[in-house]
Amino acid sequence: MFTGIIESLGKVHQLDQEGGNLHISINSAITPALKIDQSVAHNGVCLTVVSISGDTYTVTAIEETLQKTNLGELQIGAKINLERAMVLGSRLDGHIVQGHVDQTGKCISVAEKDGSWFFTFEYDTAPNNVTIEKGSITIDGVSLTVVDSGKNTFSVAIIPYTYEHTRFNTYKVGNTVNLEFDVIGKYVARLMHL
Repeated sequence: MFTGIIESLGKVHQLDQEGGNLHISINSAITPALKIDQSVAHNGVCLTVVSISGDTYTVTAIEETLQKTNLGELQIGAKINLERAMVLGSRLDGHIVQGHVDQTGKCISVAEKDGSWFFTFEYDTAPNNVTIEKGSITIDGVSLTVVDSGKNTFSVAIIPYTYEHTRFNTYKVGNTVNLEFDVIGKYVARLMHL
């Protein structure tokens, strides 16, 4: 389980394809605190640390993960949002995030307004995922509040701190992002369709 509060930005150091798997090696300030078999969220995707060497660690994404997330689009040098699993008994500053991406979305608008940024994203409603105004959404692992919700779109407001310390400062119209919808909302949506 995660909180959606990004701990660090990592930088993709190496990408190695092996069959349907992609081994992703990442340089990060949190590497010295990691251990093999530990879960870390990468742009909101929970992956297991499989090796560590100096300030670089490696995780493996299977083919299904690559098809359902934006990890298959990573390039060497790309920034990646990182969060270690939450510690039981600590403050939950974001919201409950599983690290299981529901689907991807596409950035359709970026606007700066009075020192903050407003991002609008579009997503496919076929999987019955929904957003609600003032509800929670996780974008590339970042826990956020929805400020505007449409049938297949939603917007979020990004404060300068989040903009500077996450991948949000790299997003442009057309970029693909990982979306994890609010876990409670997913259960309610599922019950409504039974």
